[in-house]
Amino acid sequence: MAADQPEVLVFDVNETLSDLTPLRGRFEDIGAPGHLLPTWFAGVLRDGFALTAAGAYEDFTSVAHDGLRTLLSGLDGWEGDEEAAAGHILEGFSQLEVHPDVPDGVRTLSEAGYRLTAMTNGSVASTERLLDRAGVLHRFEVLSDVSGPRCWKPAPAAYRHAVERVGVRPERAMLVAVHPWDIDGARRAGLQGAWLRRGASVYPRTMTPPTRSAQDLRELADELAAARRKSGGAGGDAV
Repeated sequence: MAADQPEVLVFDVNETLSDLTPLRGRFEDIGAPGHLLPTWFAGVLRDGFALTAAGAYEDFTSVAHDGLRTLLSGLDGWEGDEEAAAGHILEGFSQLEVHPDVPDGVRTLSEAGYRLTAMTNGSVASTERLLDRAGVLHRFEVLSDVSGPRCWKPAPAAYRHAVERVGVRPERAMLVAVHPWDIDGARRAGLQGAWLRRGASVYPRTMTPPTRSAQDLRELADELAAARRKSGGAGGDAV
């Protein structure tokens, strides 16, 4: 394998593999506007990042629950039960599906000989359910979450934890993510980075650029499979 070809692909999960769109309906179920979904999710990431920056740690569900209570309590005219409403919305994570391009992309990469793993700011249990419903769980070697290093991505230790669990050096791994902040974090930690645009057209100039960019996982998988065939197959050094 060429020196610049990754051996392992490390997948982000939330929004990269999973489609969060159905959670809009969960907001509407409890009498809140569905357009609050991206505002809430961005706030969850902000608070998780802030805790990590301060040297603290809380899991995704706890941070997400607090974020919902705060958001709903400040919503004009909303008089529901904050605890019950937060529980209803968070329960929706257990029923999410992957984006339509994910199963084909995962199969193409696995059959091309790439080793697949995942590292999420969420939970391994949620990731297992998601990938199992999509029929691709068996394609992944190991699943990791931030409860191991007790820090959220994009902290360097989170990416190191992911690659150490599969026994490769950072430069032999490539993070696949839809979030530029995740790509930037992985690149700074020594990994390569593949940005899935999913309709976005602009990558922030202030962040380390991706090694590769593709519209979706199907396109990225086709490109990586072709590159692997050209380079002559498997290889890579263990830690």
